[in-house]
Amino acid sequence: MKGPSPRAGISPSQLSRIETGHRRISLDQLTAISGALGKSLDELVESPDDSDVVIRPDRDDTRGLTTWLLTKDNGPRGLTVAKMRITDPAGSVTPDDFGVHPGRDWFTVLSGTVILYLGERVIRIEAGQAASFSTMTPHTLRSDRGPAEILCILDHNGERSHLHI
Repeated sequence: MKGPSPRAGISPSQLSRIETGHRRISLDQLTAISGALGKSLDELVESPDDSDVVIRPDRDDTRGLTTWLLTKDNGPRGLTVAKMRITDPAGSVTPDDFGVHPGRDWFTVLSGTVILYLGERVIRIEAGQAASFSTMTPHTLRSDRGPAEILCILDHNGERSHLHI
């Protein structure tokens, strides 16, 4: 039999399920496979390119939003962390811009000023300040006098609503 399975003590069917993603590999199995192949663990799991290191922006010019998704495959406790650059100016809000979904949103302003439209309220949030609110209240964000950047934490519903993932 070819490959590492006999030398690693892993059956061909187990190895096949691991390779196809139908079974998660344990550290014991990974160590055994790396030894059978004569490779270090680093060599076995390292990415051939920089795709696991470099976070590239996702630009949405129609929404005036650039997003850097900082967590992969759901972050801790199913939360998503993202950096967003908002360029749509305050005052450009229409009723269609407001969203509602279960949960809470949290963000901190890294630079610029964000205008949070929260129901009937218009709230100005400066760099260094943060906001947290129930997302069952209709809401949307805009920048004030130039681009603004925020770091946000979203639950699954917020991720779907705000990031369109």
